[in-house]
Amino acid sequence: MPLLTDLLSLKAELTPGQRLLGLDTGEKTIGLALSDLGLMIATPMQTIRRGKFAADLQILATIITEQNVGGLILGLPINMDGSEGPRSQSVRQFARNILKQIDLPIVLWDERLSTMAVTRLLIEADTSRARRAELVDKMAAAYILQGALDRMAQGAG
Repeated sequence: MPLLTDLLSLKAELTPGQRLLGLDTGEKTIGLALSDLGLMIATPMQTIRRGKFAADLQILATIITEQNVGGLILGLPINMDGSEGPRSQSVRQFARNILKQIDLPIVLWDERLSTMAVTRLLIEADTSRARRAELVDKMAAAYILQGALDRMAQGAG
C-alpha cells in the first residue's frame, strides 16, 4: 500500500465500520487520536513514549486491530514557508517503515501550528504545565485528525 496524497483516495479504501487513526509523531512521543465510526469526530486517545520502532509498531498494530482502523493520518510538520525540513523527512521515513509492516493507507497531513494551537487552548483552560505536557501530543493528534475529517466531509482531498 503506497502513501496516499489525498483524503478522497483514503476514504475510497475504507470499508463501513472502519475508523481512522491520527498520529502526531514527535521525537520522544507519538500522540494518537481515533475517529468515530461516522468519520466525523476525532477523539484524543493516548500518547506512546517512543522506544524501539518494533515496540512502537506493535502498540500501533494492536490498536489498529482492536479499533478496526482502516487508515492512518500522520501529521507532517511542514515549515511555515511550505518547505520540508528534517522533521518532515523523519515523519515520511516513519510512514514508510510502517508500510513495510502494516498494509494500511496512510495520508500525510499538514500539521502546521497544531501543537501551538492545542497548547494555547490548554493554557486558556488554565491547565497546569505538567498536565499540558501529558495532554498536548494526543490532543495535537486529534487536531490533525479532525482537520482531515473536516476536509473529507467537505468532499475535498
